[in-house]
Amino acid sequence: MTILDLSPGDQTITVSGDTTLPEVFAALPAGLYPPFPRVNLPGTVGDLITRGGFGQTFPFASDILGVTFRAPSGRVIRAGGRTVKNVQGYDLTRPFVGSFGLLGEALEVTLRLRPGLSAGHVVHPGPLAPTAARFTWAAPDGTHAVHFGHEREVRAALDLPGAVPVTTPPDYAPLFPNGMGVAEGGPLRDLRFTWQDGAAHPTPPALFRTLAASL
Repeated sequence: MTILDLSPGDQTITVSGDTTLPEVFAALPAGLYPPFPRVNLPGTVGDLITRGGFGQTFPFASDILGVTFRAPSGRVIRAGGRTVKNVQGYDLTRPFVGSFGLLGEALEVTLRLRPGLSAGHVVHPGPLAPTAARFTWAAPDGTHAVHFGHEREVRAALDLPGAVPVTTPPDYAPLFPNGMGVAEGGPLRDLRFTWQDGAAHPTPPALFRTLAASL
């Protein structure tokens, strides 16, 4: 694990691709949050990026400012940068997010951080559905919702019937000893996919396969 750059003023963090999600949270100052919930998932930040995130209710790729990756050809490609308005490599940063490894392995990732005065995490018995919370997903113990921001905004987003506060970050890594894939019947589900242990990745369109071959 390597924290390559942390800039609270710019609200960005750059990490090596092999950094875990809990390690990112441990490195952040209070009041700044990455574009993923405080959970432990199998693999690393690089793996999360290639899966296109987890549990988010917002466009995940917009919070990935830059990525350096090794393409299947062995070429090392740097796309994007560490500033929010940087457009260098834009056309490769966005396709890399959610590429399920087809474009290569993430070596470095720059994340946009978001400020929040308050944060909360609840689990409730209701169905998984679009919500005002920034993250939501269904797990064996119920539907989870996570939000950060102003205290009143957090309370409103998490005021769900039967909601119970979650104080210990969930560890989902043991559910996926063979890695997270996409298939019905898995133990975790967000608004994009149902995640199953060792399952296959979505079939990429022909144009995407052409892009991967060109790198």
